[in-house]
Amino acid sequence: MIMEIDTTPLSAACYADDNDPMLPVDQARQRIASRLTPITGFECVPIVQAAGRILQQPIQSPFDVPSHTNSAVDGYAFNSEDAPAGGECIELILEGRSLAGQPSVSRLNRGSACRITTGAALPNGADTVVMQEDVERTDQTIKLSNMLRRGANIRRCGEDMKQGEQILQAGRFITPADIGLLASLGICEIAVRRRLRVTLFSTGDELFDPGEQRTLSGLYDSNRYTLTAALQRVGVEVRDLGIIPDDKKVLQQALSDAAGSDLIISSGGVSVGDADYTQSVLSELGQLEFWRVAIKPGRPLLFGLIGGQPFFGLPGNPVAVMVTFYQFVLPALEQLIGLNDKPLAPTLLATAVESIRKRPGRTEVQRAIVEQSAPGHFQVRTTGKQGSGILRSMSLANAFIILPHQRDQVEAGETVTVQPFAGLI
Repeated sequence: MIMEIDTTPLSAACYADDNDPMLPVDQARQRIASRLTPITGFECVPIVQAAGRILQQPIQSPFDVPSHTNSAVDGYAFNSEDAPAGGECIELILEGRSLAGQPSVSRLNRGSACRITTGAALPNGADTVVMQEDVERTDQTIKLSNMLRRGANIRRCGEDMKQGEQILQAGRFITPADIGLLASLGICEIAVRRRLRVTLFSTGDELFDPGEQRTLSGLYDSNRYTLTAALQRVGVEVRDLGIIPDDKKVLQQALSDAAGSDLIISSGGVSVGDADYTQSVLSELGQLEFWRVAIKPGRPLLFGLIGGQPFFGLPGNPVAVMVTFYQFVLPALEQLIGLNDKPLAPTLLATAVESIRKRPGRTEVQRAIVEQSAPGHFQVRTTGKQGSGILRSMSLANAFIILPHQRDQVEAGETVTVQPFAGLI
């Protein structure tokens, strides 16, 4: 199913040419978001295949969890009215046992205690459990002197989840912990959003695939491989059209071949050089929304619609591709798949350990290494040279530093926003 997208032209302010200011990042994101509609198709899959997918329908607990009041420890169950007063020692007669999966069926008498293991149902007549290491045991009795509040060391029926309670909402990005939760409820299959279909290609006569014999001036194409890996991480179905030469007709055919996709992504050829055709082809075949954003790296970022499908033309420089993907394409993917409960790329605050050059008027995204300096506190430094073609700087880094539009130079000791790669790559 192809999503339906409003193709009514935006105002002239959407477009940026050499005489117009570049779009600030926030405005670019807003305009992208205004053109996107979440997909609606879904499928049912076994829960072992659901991690990384988006939940289609909310999940309710089919029963109380725990389903019975049980012991949180290995020890002895007894009635709290028999508990010792301050400084006293009492002796309780041992009476039966309750094991996980083999509960006691007898009612516990006053003045008695029942041997109990973790997870075992609390016998009738008992309301408290004492840990086994806190008692003195003989063959027939236990002695305890610790004062215990009523209900100590027990887990009450339904204290985790009540029958019928919604535990996962529609639009949730399903995590491994969610899979375990579903399994614990006996749920073996769930409905998830269908996979997003993305068509991908690179442009440029200078590009070669790894494994090919390149010319002296040729470059191996890393962008498609980076983008494919990033897309697969969020469960996207990728269609790779390969490398498109700097030929306008071939590019037109590639965009035609991308019909049926939910999203199209290209890299390279988005500026205004003699061999950069992406902008003109999109203007002829679809609708160009904007092509310049006030961000470094990644200024020549193209976005538009073609055949009702959103199209991103990313820069050709490898680092700029990764920056623009995570700052613009990933939020678009979240919207298209209907993610509504948490972002895939969260941010945190960290202390800069060095000064960072920055001028107001554009957002800057720098590759960085963030470390925990103390519990709840982080510090960050750049990886050094920040050129948009230095791909190794991404490999060395474990985070982005996000410096907003109006911020100027950062001094050591100031707080900056950091986007850890653990949420991205």
